[in-house]
Amino acid sequence: MMDLEVDENNLKAAGAELFAEDGRRGIRINGWLIETRRHSILKSSTIQEWEQKLNTSHLPEMVFGENTLILRHLSSGTKIHFNAFDALCGWKQEALPPVEVPAAAKWKFRSKPSQQIILDYDYTFTTPYCGSDNIEIDKDLNEGEISKETSNILWEDCKDQIDVAALASKEPILFYDEVVLYEDELADNGVSLLTVKVRVMPSSWFLLLRFWLRVDGVLIRLRETRMHCVFGGNTNPIILRESCWRESTFQALSAQEHPFDSGAYGDPSFISQKLPIIMHTTKKFVISS
Repeated sequence: MMDLEVDENNLKAAGAELFAEDGRRGIRINGWLIETRRHSILKSSTIQEWEQKLNTSHLPEMVFGENTLILRHLSSGTKIHFNAFDALCGWKQEALPPVEVPAAAKWKFRSKPSQQIILDYDYTFTTPYCGSDNIEIDKDLNEGEISKETSNILWEDCKDQIDVAALASKEPILFYDEVVLYEDELADNGVSLLTVKVRVMPSSWFLLLRFWLRVDGVLIRLRETRMHCVFGGNTNPIILRESCWRESTFQALSAQEHPFDSGAYGDPSFISQKLPIIMHTTKKFVISS
């Protein structure tokens, strides 16, 4: 995790305030509260609870169940957040068939000694997850009581695209963090990793949710969701959400004269443009204050 030194003058000019307390760190800016929480991996007792809730006996080797990124638009109650449990719910629902590998018969990971080793589930923990969201509105009841009313965000299909050129500008970064949600080394046969990164500038926030899978010698899969929100000023803020899924076999990459060696594919940012797109969507949500 890189340490980001923020110029106090930049913070002041943006009307922003950083905070760090009780395992939380984040920034308040332009009506947004953006925070990350990072903790250790789940304890065995909690793992058992998750297995029961998810109706599975398989979880990634490292599940950071208390890690999260939360973005709240305070006046509207809009909340976008990212967590491992919801992502694993997506994995369970999608239920992809297991990736076939020559070494599968010898793999002994995530199986209790008393069980026969049968790979009849998606051991890569691939997820279609693109974030969790809702709108929380306080409703006044009689005698000063307040009740929270919750509704889901309704994303609309759109043709707008995230302005990548604007994001590449020299605008100062006021807050940055990266949170790991879960990770598995596939018994030293690759990597399965779900992370979310956020950066906040004076004019906007941007995040990248990335599922990165490499099954050595067999398959590379990259599922990314990007969100960008320009601070509204006098207009209602618009959140753009762009999801892109890419994947390829090692055999197909080799046929295009890319390396077959797994060591050449350690960085998903480097390989992403070499992988064909299998799904791409762009949606938006207009925040009503």
